[in-house]
Amino acid sequence: MGLGRRLYRGEIDVDFVGKQKLWYSLSGLLLAISVLGIVVNGLNLGVEFRGGSVFSFKAPAADVAQVRATFLDEGVHQAIVQTAGDRWRVTTETLPEATVTKVQNAVVADYKVPAAQVDIQSIGASWGGEVSNQALIGLGVFMLAIILYLSMAFEPKMALAAIVALFHDLVITAGVYAWSGFEVTPATVLGFLTILGYSLYDAVVVFDMIKEVTAKLGTTSKKTYTQAANDALNHTLIRSLNTSLVAILPVAAILFIGTTLLGAGTLKDLALALFVGMVVGTYSSLCVATPLLVTLKEREPKYQAIARRLAATGGGKAKKTAAAKG
Repeated sequence: MGLGRRLYRGEIDVDFVGKQKLWYSLSGLLLAISVLGIVVNGLNLGVEFRGGSVFSFKAPAADVAQVRATFLDEGVHQAIVQTAGDRWRVTTETLPEATVTKVQNAVVADYKVPAAQVDIQSIGASWGGEVSNQALIGLGVFMLAIILYLSMAFEPKMALAAIVALFHDLVITAGVYAWSGFEVTPATVLGFLTILGYSLYDAVVVFDMIKEVTAKLGTTSKKTYTQAANDALNHTLIRSLNTSLVAILPVAAILFIGTTLLGAGTLKDLALALFVGMVVGTYSSLCVATPLLVTLKEREPKYQAIARRLAATGGGKAKKTAAAKG
């Protein structure tokens, strides 16, 4: 409790930037695991992307094993069974018209469902490819807009740091989907875009404070760019943590309570993207974007001169020692 109060009051000075090697190593490990999952397992693309058939019907007394068995008995080998309350949604590979009719008749016979109440959708692979292309175009436009905005509102190096953090979040979230086997649907793509926007918001808040603090640095400054940026990061720490916690709690409720206890299976694809993305986005805005920005900025002659002067006079070391004691 004492640590929490000190953190909330801003009495704890965390050296985020000074531990950049730790953050880079951790991020590198997470990215490697994520890329491995994507390469080995691939993404479980939904029917909207790869094409296929979707059967939807109401059968309150059925269970997952029974529904899957019904489809297997009719020669369907790639049946993904989902439930939302007492309604079932079964996604299959693209089926011939004759097989679709046989499956519909089997559902009617096994679960006493009127044929008119068995909803069937067939999605062609060409339409799914078009959806994939539109999703990639949307992601590309989003990234371009971010680069232009940050370059004009702040500076290109901040835009670069933010983009690297966004790709970091996207790859790790995709890796979680690859390892978990969760289906990637259009809702998932919307979740990806949402978390990128959320991560960007967090980074912009931090960068705005850094811009304000470092604008005062000059030839007589008593802080290096690294120290000033770390101070700015600590000033926004509580705001970032509070915002993240408030956003994550309802998403966690949807993911862990809604999909398990309430059976809202259709929400889990979106909820997983939001949950993982928000957690990773908070981490990246604090431990990836800012340290990377500092690495880029400390190479500028102006800030190198400040660092050399403070190192020669012992100012930089004295500041670090005082921060450590505090």
